[in-house]
Amino acid sequence: MSTNITQNQIPAPTVPDWEPPMPPTDLIFDDGEPLESNRHRIAMNVLIRSLQQAWSDRNDYFVGGNMFIYYSRTQARNRDFRGPDFFAVLNVEGIRSRQGWVVWDEEGRYPDVIVELMSPSTRNVDIGEKKNLYEGIFKTRDYFVFDPFDPNSLQGWRLDMNFRYQPLVANEQGWLWCETLGFWLGTSDGTIDRETASWLRFYDREGNLVFLPEEAERQRADAESQRADAERQRAERLAARLRELGEDPQEL
Repeated sequence: MSTNITQNQIPAPTVPDWEPPMPPTDLIFDDGEPLESNRHRIAMNVLIRSLQQAWSDRNDYFVGGNMFIYYSRTQARNRDFRGPDFFAVLNVEGIRSRQGWVVWDEEGRYPDVIVELMSPSTRNVDIGEKKNLYEGIFKTRDYFVFDPFDPNSLQGWRLDMNFRYQPLVANEQGWLWCETLGFWLGTSDGTIDRETASWLRFYDREGNLVFLPEEAERQRADAESQRADAERQRAERLAARLRELGEDPQEL
């Protein structure tokens, strides 16, 4: 890793002067622009749904994607910033419905983790303007970028003690560690929603893939089937042994 700083060692950032004297009441939560491609849409949902599956027993976080994040009067007035493709905020009320993330309605809380799904047309903005915004204003602890059409495009940064982004170093598998979430981010080849690609996925500390809900259900079904097969084979072996001893398994 590029730094040994843990989340607890990073002091809580001072909240910028984000709260307007009179919060706008005419906020727009849909910019009317689709994601770059169907693959971008799937990639966003994969990250959101797999984190929700991993933390299905928790209600102390919010995860969203392609939603506006309102943080200043100027930004709200200009309508000039579309929300991150994926973001997570920890230690907040997670079950409350939100159209977007309005900082002054969330006690000044900004996203703790952001992932932008790049394309050739957005790459420079994602690793330039947006990266500077997430570092300087949002103070987002972990920031990642990934192009769903380029499996070698994953990059990530983490705030250091001086609230400056330091690049993360990949492990042998090419994964990057997200300290805030406690998961690795790496690619996994497969077909999701009828599209085959190298998807950006979460992995746990032991390197196990964090499943989508349907993948977790298939795993449970497979495990149950294997248990049933093992029980049937055990019963067949026992019956064969009883017959060798001259006993009738049906009578027993």
